[in-house]
Amino acid sequence: MGKTLAQKIFESHVVDKPFGEAWVLRLDRVFCHEITTPVAINDLVARGMDTVFDADKIKAVIDHVTPAKDSKTAEQGRVLRKWAERQGIKDFFDIGKNGVCHALFPEKGFVRPGFTVIMGDSHTCTHGAFGAFAAGVGTTDLEVGILKGVCAFQYPGTIRFEIDGKLPAGVTPKDAILTIIKKVGVNGATNKVMEFAGSAVDAMSMEGRMTLCNMAIEAGGTSGVCMPDAVTVEYLWPFIGPDGDKTYANKDEALVDFLKWHSDPDAEYEAVHKIDAASLVPVATFGFKPDQVKTIREMAGTKVDQVYIGSCTNGRIEDLRQAAAVLKGKTVAPGVRGIVSPATPAIFREALKEGIIQVFMDAGFCVTNPTCGACLGMSNGVLADGEVCASTTNRNFFGRMGKGGTVHLMSPASAAATAVAGTITEA
Repeated sequence: MGKTLAQKIFESHVVDKPFGEAWVLRLDRVFCHEITTPVAINDLVARGMDTVFDADKIKAVIDHVTPAKDSKTAEQGRVLRKWAERQGIKDFFDIGKNGVCHALFPEKGFVRPGFTVIMGDSHTCTHGAFGAFAAGVGTTDLEVGILKGVCAFQYPGTIRFEIDGKLPAGVTPKDAILTIIKKVGVNGATNKVMEFAGSAVDAMSMEGRMTLCNMAIEAGGTSGVCMPDAVTVEYLWPFIGPDGDKTYANKDEALVDFLKWHSDPDAEYEAVHKIDAASLVPVATFGFKPDQVKTIREMAGTKVDQVYIGSCTNGRIEDLRQAAAVLKGKTVAPGVRGIVSPATPAIFREALKEGIIQVFMDAGFCVTNPTCGACLGMSNGVLADGEVCASTTNRNFFGRMGKGGTVHLMSPASAAATAVAGTITEA
């Protein structure tokens, strides 16, 4: 019987099988940010275990509240900063060089096909877009990962989602993943890997694939994965080719190597869902769960107070281009606050170069530095009680972006059109 991509990664990284379906895996990367990692650092220090398994395999960033908004967040940043210095972690991204972790780390070439990745952040599943097994973990697992370079997981079952055909004009990967979550529910993929495949996925950029995998956790998935291919090779080439670490002499060699991680044709799945790309339409969430999804047309006329474009889901250059195409020559509706946060400095620079930042500013948007702040209601766009936000983020739990606030998740294009109209509307 054939193996899925996730099973191949597990079997190539297994260190121990202590009991049942528990597999202890060797880790290729441990990612860290200033909200969850300081708790682990302080505990390790208290236990006299202030060390790391491999400083080169640990990547750290201050991104959730940046710059710090108060003394508490400043202290969290300092703990991470001093730890990175103490442990010789060279890939630490501080204020000015930092970006949203799940956009910055792929952009730096830190994720490769076949890798195992953990982070104390639920949206670590984003990195599965590269054909990796990437999962968010709790403090104890993060501590063990930092200290020993291993993590225990349950041997994964995989649910396959085949999206075939061509996405209609105006329909984005965000619309596709929200539709999938509606289909399976917030618990539909609990403890499973969500494998995305099909001609529509093959046609997506790495940005689009990261959007799909980013929201796997919203269906309960441990990780989302896509098959690494020529698109993956092209994205990673500056890091893996002759001008990078020289892993591959040419792109054909890289592609052949990447293909070994593809799920086998006779692999066994927990379930297979077939989706006709042509049937997809722009959608948005209602209520307070990611599986509460309606078409934008059904939501039309819903008043909003704020529109937010950014996050690890939709703050990349492709997303900003989509929004800017809708906004060009238009302005934000009276009474609506528009906020955009490019996910990394490189994305910000490219948006400046292309005139996208000017489009946002001319439309009346506030342009912020790269940060996660608004997404989890910590800074740079927190809602007041009773306010409503149309957002390109990934969670719409009650109060997610501010106590008493409501969030409607949607694509960058739909969010931009909503900003202009003042009510939810199609681009």
